[in-house]
Amino acid sequence: MKTKWGSCNTGAGRIWVNLELAKKPPLCLEYIIVYEMVHLLERHHNDNFRQLMDHFMPQWKLYRDELNKSPLAHENWDY
Repeated sequence: MKTKWGSCNTGAGRIWVNLELAKKPPLCLEYIIVYEMVHLLERHHNDNFRQLMDHFMPQWKLYRDELNKSPLAHENWDY
């Protein structure tokens, strides 16, 4: 997965996550899992989707913003 943090197949009930999430804060991984699980309940990014996200993870917008401002992959590991 090179361009997304996660994806969901609603028909099969399967969720995939980008392995790069292992390099992010744990709450970012939790956010993606909740986000994709909510897609199992609501396919579209509509009001119902946002209400479900608010219910299951009230601070989801903070984690979304943190992921959106970070690169998908981290190639340079300075020690």
